[in-house]
Amino acid sequence: MMTVGFIGSGHIGGTVARLSVAAGYQVVLSNSRGPETLAGLAADLGPQARAATPAEAALGDLVVISVPVRAFGRMPVAALAGRVTMDTCNYYPSRDGQIPELDSGSLTSSALLQRDLPGAAVVKVFNNIFSKHLASLARPAGDPSRSFLPIAGDDPAAKSAVTAFLDSIGYGAVDAGTLAESWRQEPGTPVYGPPYGSFDNPAGTPASADTIRAALAQATR
Repeated sequence: MMTVGFIGSGHIGGTVARLSVAAGYQVVLSNSRGPETLAGLAADLGPQARAATPAEAALGDLVVISVPVRAFGRMPVAALAGRVTMDTCNYYPSRDGQIPELDSGSLTSSALLQRDLPGAAVVKVFNNIFSKHLASLARPAGDPSRSFLPIAGDDPAAKSAVTAFLDSIGYGAVDAGTLAESWRQEPGTPVYGPPYGSFDNPAGTPASADTIRAALAQATR
């Protein structure tokens, strides 16, 4: 049975963990505050879940990073080498402080993470959808109301692995290009939030592959 490790287990990380357990994966949860703070979530997810340290979570077959961008420098770099690493993170200067490379556009936040994790294969995913919509919109393959998520990355094999993972937890994937192009799914772009409905409606609205492709194409800098 494959294991998915989570570095950061908040709204998005916790929701992906729940979808992963439902799909039959083992999950290893972690955060910056220690395994004991995740005991309740692990117990709620059941015997397929356990709480651990970020270094332990980094040893999963797949890894999800869901932390503030300001925490990128605290990742377990050596443990993540060779791992397919899903980046759910968004840059918010009001929370993260000003980061010159991101402010200038010379790097995307995912490219910054890849720079900090040179041995990992980073794929941007899950960053553009409200956690409640992520929980409610999962549908099996072939369902006409299945929703799609954009993914961006530089490693084709890693993108294929993430596409397969998304399929297993109830979502399709739309290839949004390289990490340098991942700005098209960052905060403030057309694909960030609206395709899945209003935040006031926790059930959300299904977003087809064509809807996601059109939103990505509308993005401007």
